[in-house]
Amino acid sequence: MSSEMQDRSGSGLEGAVVLVTGANGGLGTHFVAQALERGASKVYAAARRPRGWEDARIVPLELDVTDHESVRRVAGRATDVTVLVNNAGGLNGSSVLGDLSAVRELFEVNFWGALEVTNAFLPSLERSGGVVLNVLSVLSWIGIGDGYSASKAALWSATNTQRLALAPRGVRVASLHLGYTDTPMAAGVEAPKNDPADVVRAAYDGVEAGEHEVLADQVSRDVKQGLAQPIEVLYPQVRR
Repeated sequence: MSSEMQDRSGSGLEGAVVLVTGANGGLGTHFVAQALERGASKVYAAARRPRGWEDARIVPLELDVTDHESVRRVAGRATDVTVLVNNAGGLNGSSVLGDLSAVRELFEVNFWGALEVTNAFLPSLERSGGVVLNVLSVLSWIGIGDGYSASKAALWSATNTQRLALAPRGVRVASLHLGYTDTPMAAGVEAPKNDPADVVRAAYDGVEAGEHEVLADQVSRDVKQGLAQPIEVLYPQVRR
């Protein structure tokens, strides 16, 4: 790996070319705006229905992460990406019990979609010594979210595999874990919520610091620390 690639992978967002999936969402808009605030030269704002942006440095792209041809077209156009933010995700209330059709659909977005996008952009990320940021969840580690937890846990496992496989190729893979955050996805949740701007700020701070894992809030830090506890401690519901 060249010294230029090493510098890029640890130098943060100054001069970076960032692609954000799910760019129209509650976190996505902050990922776009804060990348520019930190000096990115260009941000590809990718979404199923791209919107207009009042900044020439933002390039809207139509992208459906569940559609192979859509991903291929976007990767063929955005060949200069140095930072990929896999932010697109869904929540449909699906369960791993009973009819599995809804949870299969959720995996298409939250798991397969993120892998498809990363694989498509590997050539540009390898050329630049770039960074992949996978937006996960505290529910990656705890199964109270049923189908959603399962999809994020699968992506967490795949993220660890990506870290191992891509580090020798000059690409750093980072993950972001967060609890309930004030976005449309959590609109129905009656609980304290993070400010999405704070979550994205923590994510980019981690990217710029060269971190591999960003725990954006106290609940994520607490759950991660508790993973070594017995199952009966993590899930008191199973006690008899």
